[in-house]
Amino acid sequence: AMRAALVGYSSSEEEEEEGGRRSGGAQGVGRPRLPVPAGLPGDPEPGEAVSDDSSRHGGRVRGFPHERGSWATHVYLPCKVQEEFLELLELLVSRARTYVSSLAAMEEFHLSLSQCVVLRYHWIEPFVRSLKERLASFHRFFCMADQVKVYTNQNKTRTFIGLEVSAGHFQLLELVSEVDRVLEEFDLPTFYKDPSFHISLAWCVGDLSGRLEGQCLRELQDIVDRFEDSALLLRFQWEEIRCKSGNKYFSFPLR
Repeated sequence: AMRAALVGYSSSEEEEEEGGRRSGGAQGVGRPRLPVPAGLPGDPEPGEAVSDDSSRHGGRVRGFPHERGSWATHVYLPCKVQEEFLELLELLVSRARTYVSSLAAMEEFHLSLSQCVVLRYHWIEPFVRSLKERLASFHRFFCMADQVKVYTNQNKTRTFIGLEVSAGHFQLLELVSEVDRVLEEFDLPTFYKDPSFHISLAWCVGDLSGRLEGQCLRELQDIVDRFEDSALLLRFQWEEIRCKSGNKYFSFPLR
């Protein structure tokens, strides 16, 4: 049986994610789960009053109630992709749309090192300072992400197609353990146990994992495996870690 693979996400206009779980696995146990927050396109700035009208954001459902002074915060590795990667993405999304026509391609690509958590405004500066201290000694590294997988977020309101990491897992776990220690300092939920590190490529509303797994997944993997220079194309060098809190971005260069 496939083991649990839970992964957290930020959500902005470009990053339509809340937290993903590889479909088909049982949820990891051993720590309490808080609701996964997500800012959505058109959301007001933190501090503004909010009324959740799902028609404003494509029927997507917010994972947590918006509170004044609370900032959705996410730690991740940003992906720089080449033109050929976007060509591969187009092939994959076109094929997957023959199974789920509502799939939308991602516009930005990243690999999550934390769930999306809620920070009070006055915590942002000390949180970022603590991250900077803990991440200062890490060097640049590569990883391969070449295994096509299907994920859902925790409350099954969205489905994702992603590329799972096949090499570089150990270094990612080391980074996550440092990020987790910062989260614990602020009494925030740490990352998922036994995470499936991946880069999301496309998403849709609802749990449509059943349509995308099996035959569709095999066809998508075949497209990746046959794509010219895919081994080189899907080898990512990580040069910085980023933290997004509300509308603010903080960068931590790797050495």
